[in-house]
Amino acid sequence: MAITSYPTAEPWSKLDLTSHTQGQGLGSHCWEGHSTQPLRAGNPGPYTLPCYRMDVIPEPLQHSRGLVLVRRQPPVPQGLRRTLKARLLQRCTCSLPRAQALLQDLIPATRWLRQYRPREYLAGDVMSGLVIGIILVPQAIAYSLLAGLQPIYSLYTSFFANIIYFLMGTSHHVSVGIFSLLCLMVGQVVDRELQLAGFDPSQDSLGPRANGSILNDSATTLVLRPPDCGRDCYAIRIATALTLVAGVYQVFMGILQLGFVSTYLSQPLLDGFAMGASVTILTSQLRHLLGVRMPRHQGPGMVVSTWLSLLHNASQANLCDVVTSTVCLAVLLAAKELSDRCRHRLRVPLPTELLVIVVATTVSHFGQLHERFGSSVAGDIPTGFVAPRVPDPQLMQRVALDAVALALVGSAFSISLAEMFAHSHGYSVRANQELLAVGCCNVLPAFFHCFATSAALAKSLVKTSTGCRTQLSSVVSAAVVLLVLLALAPLFRDLQRSVLACVIVVSLRGALRKVRELPQLWRLSPPDAVVWVGTAATSVLVSTEAGLLAGVILSLLSLAGRTQRPHTALLARIGDSDFYEDTTEFEGLIPEPGVQVFRFAGPLHYANKDFFLQSLYSLTGLDAGRLAARGKEPGSEAEASERDPVDSKDPGSVSTRAALVSTAASFHTVVIDCAPLLFLDVTGMATLQGLRQDYMALGISLLLACCSPPVRDALRRSGFLTEDEGSVAEKQLFHTVHSAVLAARARHGELAAADSTL
Repeated sequence: MAITSYPTAEPWSKLDLTSHTQGQGLGSHCWEGHSTQPLRAGNPGPYTLPCYRMDVIPEPLQHSRGLVLVRRQPPVPQGLRRTLKARLLQRCTCSLPRAQALLQDLIPATRWLRQYRPREYLAGDVMSGLVIGIILVPQAIAYSLLAGLQPIYSLYTSFFANIIYFLMGTSHHVSVGIFSLLCLMVGQVVDRELQLAGFDPSQDSLGPRANGSILNDSATTLVLRPPDCGRDCYAIRIATALTLVAGVYQVFMGILQLGFVSTYLSQPLLDGFAMGASVTILTSQLRHLLGVRMPRHQGPGMVVSTWLSLLHNASQANLCDVVTSTVCLAVLLAAKELSDRCRHRLRVPLPTELLVIVVATTVSHFGQLHERFGSSVAGDIPTGFVAPRVPDPQLMQRVALDAVALALVGSAFSISLAEMFAHSHGYSVRANQELLAVGCCNVLPAFFHCFATSAALAKSLVKTSTGCRTQLSSVVSAAVVLLVLLALAPLFRDLQRSVLACVIVVSLRGALRKVRELPQLWRLSPPDAVVWVGTAATSVLVSTEAGLLAGVILSLLSLAGRTQRPHTALLARIGDSDFYEDTTEFEGLIPEPGVQVFRFAGPLHYANKDFFLQSLYSLTGLDAGRLAARGKEPGSEAEASERDPVDSKDPGSVSTRAALVSTAASFHTVVIDCAPLLFLDVTGMATLQGLRQDYMALGISLLLACCSPPVRDALRRSGFLTEDEGSVAEKQLFHTVHSAVLAARARHGELAAADSTL
């Protein structure tokens, strides 16, 4: 289908499209400029239709009836100054409705609370909130081991995160709080800064007894620590500084509408990162499971170094901790498997972690396991809240780079989980508001001795399965944590750290199981499998930050590789239909004599323009560029035909083998199916321009079919399409492959008839 444009001074210009064949579908029509006629009832003639700009001319075919296509003229572009001024006025205009709308956007709870239905939602929200609160308390105490902080700070974090996300979150089902991967990243930064400050990083932070553990108080201290601040005090200052900087990054990303950035962290990357980080977490907890006294390794190769130290110090394992870990792991794993198999029958999941912690604490207290066997315990956990404190600016400068990875990981997991649950439950979330919500969950609590938080998959799944309908359940969970903070925290004083390590290890079960999905991922998409393996391996063998960076690089390389060498094929007609398919994939296709239909399944840009030309020349058997260049020299074409026979159909063989030369008059037209052609850059436009000139020098026509509006606009801007009615370039753009083939057949017939007449 070809379309003619007529210059007009009116805001609308009319184009008449006349079909050359009655009764055919739109895809097989060829059109020619004709007189216009308005649309009216019962009129079988031309129809006036709105359309976007298309620059092509009619095909010289007979017609009996037609359609009129009315081109919509593009709006007059405004200057940059006027555009910025208009947007600034629109943004800064203040009124009561705009203020209310802004408040509801920043705090979505003010909108959905007015529509809350207590009879339908309250029971499920209360039930899910209680269950999450019961699960959250033991996990918060356990995850303090990962972060290198006292358990009380984990409880603070869980409380404030639930309250803030209740007000600002757009997801109905996501549970925001402490997350094992973020706790690991925080703990690594805390251990590094503690060591630089002269504290012993091998000394665990549980309990105030660790406050005086100093590795070296001499001049070897690399950073100046506050004189009145012990180990635990300095550790939480590091964590709050890191959390504040990460939260500021997330808030700025939300303000700048950068929610799309997290989409560049693909799902295979996140799964591989979770797998690698889970192995790192498991390795870090082995010393607590065995009760081995050994230093905490830092830096690249931490996992390997920890395993070597464990093998070297295995003889020093505490028998009481080993027995406790074995029993707790067996009970927790068995209960998890039973809960998974009976999840359809159980309305509420079994609070196994809480039961194990209560029983273990009771046994440890009355059995005096710490005094008699030297088993490590949690120690004193204070009650109440500590006075707020502004994070240290000097520490914020030191951890600014570490906060980048923390912010990206937290944002990516939070947005992906929010979108996943929104899709499964039929509502929408706003990625930029999620960034603001998670950022505020880090910025504001950082002043109240809290550390980094994000959405967590396991608790979100439990929240959904227990009947959660809105984020009011987060308030109930916060109330449970508040009860522990105010009254119940001292009861966990004699809880063994090996039990907490068991809770952490069992929580990694879901992430470690993702390795089972690797074979299927390889069958579905080998590049994604490479991203998964590369991210996981780098996270384990080097560090979690390096694993995240490696995953991003591999993902970008995978994306670039897919666009650099996309699929190419020659197409042929399916029977008597108007459709064309790949000749190498389907049998019984009918090729058009003298016409080569070429498909390039990807964008055309600077990185793949050579592959585009090589594939086209190889599949069609004609190196048009080389032949056109040699044709300028007298007698060179005959020599080239003798010297460069066609010997390969491999698209990549052109660069290493002899040039491909076609026999005389093997085809007269090349049709490029541009439907998969997403965009053209400057190099792509120049490639098509040069290709057209080379084919014209050989007497071959180049036609383009199924071009999208952006591609048509790019061709027009590059001069490939012109406004002159008699221009050859105008006769090259068609709406379907079949219409281009029909036009090629008709033009070749006309030329043959003209030659025979001469």
